[in-house]
Amino acid sequence: METRSAIVIGAGIVGLATARALAIRGFSVNVFDKNHKAVGASVRNFGMVWPIGQPSGNLFDRAMISRSIWKEVCTEAGIWYDDTGSLHLAYHPDEWTVLQELNTLFLKERKTALLNKEQTLARSEAIVENGLIGSLFSATEVIVDPRQAIELIPAYLEEKYDVTFHWGKCISFITDNTAFIGNHEEYEADLFFICTGADFETLYPEEFDRLQITKCKLQMMRFAPQPQFWKIGPSLCGGLSLAHYGSFKAAPSLPALRKRYNDEMSEYMDWGIHVMVSQNEKGELTVGDSHEYGLTHDPFDKDFINKMVIDYLKTFAKFKSYQLAETWNGVYAKMTNGDTEIFFSPDKDVYILNGVGGAGMTLSFGLAEESVNSII
Repeated sequence: METRSAIVIGAGIVGLATARALAIRGFSVNVFDKNHKAVGASVRNFGMVWPIGQPSGNLFDRAMISRSIWKEVCTEAGIWYDDTGSLHLAYHPDEWTVLQELNTLFLKERKTALLNKEQTLARSEAIVENGLIGSLFSATEVIVDPRQAIELIPAYLEEKYDVTFHWGKCISFITDNTAFIGNHEEYEADLFFICTGADFETLYPEEFDRLQITKCKLQMMRFAPQPQFWKIGPSLCGGLSLAHYGSFKAAPSLPALRKRYNDEMSEYMDWGIHVMVSQNEKGELTVGDSHEYGLTHDPFDKDFINKMVIDYLKTFAKFKSYQLAETWNGVYAKMTNGDTEIFFSPDKDVYILNGVGGAGMTLSFGLAEESVNSII
């Protein structure tokens, strides 16, 4: 039987996951990226594979499939990862009520545990003790360093699956099973997957104009390695994160908690700020983030947002060193109608996979499996 061919456009996490899903099903895969390495949202995030944030049902199942694939890929490719889990901390009675409700709901299918103050402090030396009531521990969260992982996965796919990467090559249009770079370079394939994230104006812009899609800008920062290889343990989340993730909406008391946040911390809510921290192999701490929505963003970071993030961070986490190494912003595509992704065919044998929002690291491997399976 003749080998079928596929072209994937975009070498971020969605594109890499799609290339893998196609390759393991026998396709000859070529990946094109307009940059000379991945520089988008896939390398500008926490590196959190975050099932706890996904609602029960298909999205949680997809996240758990992604988690399994991440661990397989990292193990085979020699990429560092840490399945350290996560701690959601409560310093107010209403936060504690929400965590109790969530634990009751999550125990049916998730590895969670409600911890009192002493049990919580035993999990991490980085937790602020003053005012702490307790926490919800989840064992399913995995941390990778996104910069390392997204850089090394292409070589892994090349070696294991003979995927070919074309860097610095911008596909300008597709027609009759042929992708064109300008008017002179042509590449034929049986299938095309467009996985270009926030860069959705380049190919099929008229299709995106019809979608309820926008872009989200987030601000993040990284602290230098902690001295003496000091570790924070699980990824840590303040109460504001309860107002951010879809899975937490299941808690009956969440609307009352959100109302308090809106009353007492309106500026945080206005800028979509919730604060989390993860630690990589080097001991560096990644901290964030904020959320600004719109099709065109100011390219410059807002210093007051970074200060707000650090101020809130210090209410629940304390470190050996706060030496700031880097700040940056990332931009990702997000649906505005509540959809968790877009997957459709604008033309014969051409498929667009996009709009996963801020859950690309968590969902992409599972989403790629589902999407590719659905068309072959």
